[in-house]
Amino acid sequence: MEEHEVEERVALRRTLSARDLIVYGLLFIGPLAPVGVFGVLDAKSNGAVALVYVIATIAMAFTAVSYAQMSRVVPEAGSVFAYASAGLGRGAGFLAGWLVMLDYLLIPSVAYLFSGIALHALFPAVPAWAFTALAFVVTTALNVSGVRLAARVGLVVLLAEIVVLAVFVVMAVAVLIGEGPARPWLSPFTGLGGTTTAAVIGAVSVAVLSFLGFDAIASFAEEASGDSRQVGRAVLLCLGVAGLLFVLQSYLAGVLDPVPPAELAAHPAAQGTAFYDVTGASVSPWLATLMKIAKAVGPAFAAMAAVAAAGRLLYGMARGGGLPHGLSAVGPRSGTPRVALLSAGAITLAVSVWAASRDDGLDVLVSIVDIGALAAFAMLHASVIGYFRVRRGSRDWWRHLLVPVAGGLVAIWIIALAAPLAKLVGLVWLAAGFIVLAVRRSRGAGRTRSTGS
Repeated sequence: MEEHEVEERVALRRTLSARDLIVYGLLFIGPLAPVGVFGVLDAKSNGAVALVYVIATIAMAFTAVSYAQMSRVVPEAGSVFAYASAGLGRGAGFLAGWLVMLDYLLIPSVAYLFSGIALHALFPAVPAWAFTALAFVVTTALNVSGVRLAARVGLVVLLAEIVVLAVFVVMAVAVLIGEGPARPWLSPFTGLGGTTTAAVIGAVSVAVLSFLGFDAIASFAEEASGDSRQVGRAVLLCLGVAGLLFVLQSYLAGVLDPVPPAELAAHPAAQGTAFYDVTGASVSPWLATLMKIAKAVGPAFAAMAAVAAAGRLLYGMARGGGLPHGLSAVGPRSGTPRVALLSAGAITLAVSVWAASRDDGLDVLVSIVDIGALAAFAMLHASVIGYFRVRRGSRDWWRHLLVPVAGGLVAIWIIALAAPLAKLVGLVWLAAGFIVLAVRRSRGAGRTRSTGS
């Protein structure tokens, strides 16, 4: 009991630099994120895959600007929960936190499962579940030990991924100089014959999902060592760096790919390995293997960043009264919300085990994982309008009205294009949130009446 009381009084430690924040964001996103969806985007856009990522970066910039605006005035660990509470009220704040929780708790499950499956494919003698469990244990230990140590290890992993990407870029450029492109030089921006605006926009709705995770930076607002603008700058810089890396690698793969987009569209099974196939055939087989290893290990540390963000979300919601108060405990030595972290980790592990036991487990998780984030983004944009325009009377039409309206419309548009199962799960989760909110309000009212009497 005494240890618990000590933990209650300990605050999160301000130890994260701007570099650390960007590391968390890029780890969550993954510098090699386009590798897995290159074939899908190439087929959908008829070769205009670099243009797709340019548009996707611009679309996500609206959300980044809104995060920057709210993190400056509400520098709290709850992220969207805190922002919506300030801009729309406590009830809306709880629902926003509840929605983004769906994303934060499922993304690490997908990442751990993906690492297990990918490493098993590289080392068949070791079962996938063993790799999944090992990744979970190592990254959870790092998260609980302290945010600074986790950020340092994350930086090493991130640099390794960037080195692999840099090797690909250098070798791809050398091939282009020596042998020339397999497709026209501008085709990744203009597409091949038959490209339409509708096709490009349809591909953008998939490409924006590559960026999900940069918003996790806002979850570490109370651990940032700089002023209130540091988090916002880190969010914007993270998105800009990710967008540049995504456009660069998709352009190079696009001009090197000898397989026409129409052929990829006719053979969906080949779309998932298209980037590796291009690298192996046009650049180097050993580099393709190295990229597979990077894509196998990287998701485990993306999961580490995701669980860390989920722990801060649970901590912020618990401290604000939206979840059980025990989740707001902070370890006196590590300075981390370890109860919330372990709770988020336990949920993640349970979901990973469930998904691993099903043949379609990974597909089911991927189909629903993005709904929570996009719905929370829509509420974030509404929070900007509510806080700045309604409550503070701001006349900044650009940042406090046009940007959040545009960003909200983008989020709603992508949700509308989601699979029916994903939308159904999102609605069920939202309904459950309303029930939890009603129950907690009822109990709060009951305690108030009891105290009054």
